[in-house]
Amino acid sequence: MSRAARRIWTIGYEQATVPALIDALTAAGIELLVDVRALPLSRRPGFSKTALAGAAQEAGIAYRHMKPLGTPKEGREAARKGDRATLERVYEGQLELPEALAAGAELRDLALHHRTAMLCFCRDASKCHRSILHAAMLDDFAAIDLLP
Repeated sequence: MSRAARRIWTIGYEQATVPALIDALTAAGIELLVDVRALPLSRRPGFSKTALAGAAQEAGIAYRHMKPLGTPKEGREAARKGDRATLERVYEGQLELPEALAAGAELRDLALHHRTAMLCFCRDASKCHRSILHAAMLDDFAAIDLLP
């Protein structure tokens, strides 16, 4: 695949319903949803790992959880407070771990072969660790942010 053709999608479920999220993924032709939350749990019905994976699979979208690409607790707290500098510092440290490097390499390979979307909570990717992940490990992919 040429560098110009490399794309990765991102999506956050903040303020969304499961049907709206699935509709946005389907409209973009997503084949694989990669959950990049450290803790794939949600107080919002339908967004915990098992329920979300089931909804995606019903729509013909494969689901993978990649815990090593999630944000540690300190980073999640910083993101909630809008403290981008702390989020970046904490998450960049996370991405240096061997398991995160391996997961990042796997994500790259998957994104080369499947229309792949990274999922987290934050609606705005620029305020989320998804943008840091993209810059650190997928900077040769065009990022397309979906808003359900």
